Amino acid sequence: MRKLTDLGKIALAAFALVASVCQTTSAEEKLVDLKSCWQPEHATFIMWNAKEKGWDKQAGFKTEFVYFDSGMAQIEALPAKQWVVGETGGVPMLVGAMRYGAYLIGIANDDSTSNVVMVRPDSPIMKSKGAVAGFPETYGTADAVRGKTVLVTTVSSGHFALSTWLKRLGLKDKDVVIKNMDQGQMLAAFESGIGDIAVLWAPGMYTGLAKGWKIANRDSQKGANQLNVLIADKKYADENPEQVAKFLRVYMQGVDYMKAENVKLAPGYVKFLKDWAGVKLTEENAIADIKERTIYDLKEQLKLFDASKGPSEVETWMAGAADFFVEQGKFKKDEIDKVMKSGFVTDKFLKLAATMK
Repeated sequence: MRKLTDLGKIALAAFALVASVCQTTSAEEKLVDLKSCWQPEHATFIMWNAKEKGWDKQAGFKTEFVYFDSGMAQIEALPAKQWVVGETGGVPMLVGAMRYGAYLIGIANDDSTSNVVMVRPDSPIMKSKGAVAGFPETYGTADAVRGKTVLVTTVSSGHFALSTWLKRLGLKDKDVVIKNMDQGQMLAAFESGIGDIAVLWAPGMYTGLAKGWKIANRDSQKGANQLNVLIADKKYADENPEQVAKFLRVYMQGVDYMKAENVKLAPGYVKFLKDWAGVKLTEENAIADIKERTIYDLKEQLKLFDASKGPSEVETWMAGAADFFVEQGKFKKDEIDKVMKSGFVTDKFLKLAATMK
């Protein structure tokens, strides 16, 4: 057999390279573009890791991360189809279900202890600890808090945390002055002296702690479960159930990875927040945030969504958030009752994900 000349070898190599590029391009073209909504936090990092590992492409789709500062901003963007799946807070989830029939398709993580009511160290609120029976780590009294100006992202898990704390003290939202701000605005405003109270969630709460601010609601969240959830646009999910199930499957791969690696992922978490969201977090605080979160694998989620013997655990948790809306006068009880009976909490996509390999 005649040996290839140098020119022939170059031509053959070039042909192989072009063929490889064409195959890759063809494979990329077959991937479904999936627009997903996220906030700068732990749950997003779970999916980010999955994307970095290429698990979304292995499942046949390409994840597009759409950034939002808050859950309500996500919900407001839903009618314009800026996203079709993603993660949001439990409180905005209810609004999405009420307004647009959005589905709650999974649990992103448990956010109960990561929404905090913060005050400055010299606040008179910190002078009273354990004044509320049954909550020895809760600070404040009705007299100390009444009339204070509160910075909070309204209709959010943070707002739910604030209202729970106020309720423990014997107060309601109307007893304080509420100013609506997103988390970034709030950090800057509170540092400049605006407001008496700031309600932050991770990672913003760690920024507050680094500035010396104190947490007033250490244990007032007991019994007020707060979930970050996985959400899907109803129309898209009904028309593309397998795609939604694939998304869930990949997120659960991310959960498994997070459970296995745990705090070893802290450096990556710090880098992710800086690169994707411009948020600075120390490795120490990243470790704390990872430890603080409860996450559920696919098997655990199926159990929490099981409604075969009555309302599922997830439905019960969401009912607590629904009661919050009624108490705040945001919605009437009949409206909340209607949405709670609508079936927006569904395990059908989780069950489909469980059948996939």
